[in-house]
Amino acid sequence: MFSFMRIRSAVRFTCLLSLFAASLIATQVQAIEEFPLGKKTIYLQGNDDSEFFFGHVEFSKASDGTITYALDIDTERLKDFFLSMKEMKCLEGKEIWCFIPYPYEHPNHVSASDLRWLEHDLLFMHKALNAFGANLWNGIYYAMEVKEGKILGVAKAVDLNYIAGPPDDLSTPPYGEYDIGETETTARWLPFIEIR
Repeated sequence: MFSFMRIRSAVRFTCLLSLFAASLIATQVQAIEEFPLGKKTIYLQGNDDSEFFFGHVEFSKASDGTITYALDIDTERLKDFFLSMKEMKCLEGKEIWCFIPYPYEHPNHVSASDLRWLEHDLLFMHKALNAFGANLWNGIYYAMEVKEGKILGVAKAVDLNYIAGPPDDLSTPPYGEYDIGETETTARWLPFIEIR
């Protein structure tokens, strides 16, 4: 009787373990299936429902299952600004919104739960229309998530001086959660990004 009870408990534990493993695998497969593969369009969006076409990104699934991406930014739509001895490509509206390309090589891969490299490739700096020069501590970092077949992002604050020199480990995104702060989205011109 005692042995039978132990066997039954072991079988029950094994079944629960199998169910957990199957659920975990199903969740990972679902996350990959939900990722919006193919060529997508990038839009920067304002609080007033306005949006600006910014370019394209193409997501591809590699043979090892990882998802890579290639950006194609439409720089023709951006205006040249010479700020603090640097030429920058910017949008001009309620603020000056300058694109700051991530300057170092990196593994351009993403997943449904980790969009950090794409976030690093879409960094911006905001500047008031009447402000002099460029203040790189006014960085914009769009924190993104995959939702209903789209990638949606909200502006956060970062100091772009942090990437003035290359990170020690080029394979790890340099901006971590403690480097990214909140920003008042209602005070910003283009606080949202949508990739669809």
